[in-house]
Amino acid sequence: MTAVDLSPERARYWVQRWDRQQERYMPDREQRFEVLGDILDELLERPDPLIVDLGVGPGTLSQRLAARFPRARIVGVDADPLLLALADLTLGSDRFRTVNTDLREPEWIAALELDRAPDAFVSTTALHWMNREPLRALIRACAGALAPGGVFVDGDHLYEGPAGPKLDALGRALTARRGQRQGTAAAEDWAAWWEAVESAPDLDGLVRLRDGGFAHTVHDRPTAHDYVDFARDAGFTESGIVWQYGDDRVVVAIR
Repeated sequence: MTAVDLSPERARYWVQRWDRQQERYMPDREQRFEVLGDILDELLERPDPLIVDLGVGPGTLSQRLAARFPRARIVGVDADPLLLALADLTLGSDRFRTVNTDLREPEWIAALELDRAPDAFVSTTALHWMNREPLRALIRACAGALAPGGVFVDGDHLYEGPAGPKLDALGRALTARRGQRQGTAAAEDWAAWWEAVESAPDLDGLVRLRDGGFAHTVHDRPTAHDYVDFARDAGFTESGIVWQYGDDRVVVAIR
């Protein structure tokens, strides 16, 4: 098997299975997607925005934004070729394209080859893999690249850190309770999804292309407040947390 031997139908199967395993950790995941869309609807003035999806993965956020904003163009950025292939096969069009680059590298924005300043950088459940200083650099780069009035929006598991261990434990507990009530706590987990992927014949070519995956080593995890502070330091006029349930938060910064 090679990467191109995977059909769009099978790609959709794997993306839908991804969605279910993600809900194990985020029982309010669809509401978070709605919130991200609402933010863009409220703040972006252009009917045809250029949106960059940071850590696009298999394209689940981009899929929802493309449906909600039918004139938007979306560029999805990731360093995992298997997940990018799933995004391409399920979303590929003249309105969506992917770029394989590492957001920790200083030239990642140049690799996007954008034809104009983007209106929004968005992300969901991706940037928590970054250490504090690479995250600070990424937010600074986003601030420098955005069109006037543009936004940075990130939804993720974000924590108080050493200043709030009891609050962080409470946030995790609330999310776990929510998952039990909604029935998502019993879903396939992250490790099981990847085990299934690595043993699937139709993904063999992509697994070999991935060659062990994208290494994430976090030893200096940013707090929720680091995101807000980094955005203000980078030149965003306003930044803050606009939505939260348990340990799931959405941060917005306005250029």
